[in-house]
Amino acid sequence: MPLAPEDEPLTLSTLTFADGDTIPDMYTCKGYDISPSLVWSAPSGGALVVSDLDAPNGNYIHWIFTGLPPGSGKAVDGEIPYGVTEVPNSVGKALYSGPCPPAGSGVHHYRFTLYQLPPGFALPAGLAGSQAAEAITKAATAQAGFTGTFAG
Repeated sequence: MPLAPEDEPLTLSTLTFADGDTIPDMYTCKGYDISPSLVWSAPSGGALVVSDLDAPNGNYIHWIFTGLPPGSGKAVDGEIPYGVTEVPNSVGKALYSGPCPPAGSGVHHYRFTLYQLPPGFALPAGLAGSQAAEAITKAATAQAGFTGTFAG
């Protein structure tokens, strides 16, 4: 018997690279700086946060969006999922900003995390970057994701 939509697990993956592998150049500042493909199952909808866990000044946010509709879906390379609202990242721009660690800083780990949020969740106005990511993390009821690496 198939699962009811609300019983499906929260999942996030990419067909672009394996969890823990190197992110191909085309998805970074050394290439086309486009987002990798995403495949998800979000029974209650949610939000995505892409962060550099090894940033020199703390957690650097490369991409945030909220309002992912409930259900399963996919977005191809460089595509923004339908219905989402992009939130300003750590440089204040509401877009995907690919990995671009400082030269000589070694391998950085980039976490793509899908958060399940409570019904009616709204990000407080004016939040961006790590403050927005922190508000999403605190409100989340579940999370799923994958990690890629890249060196400057």
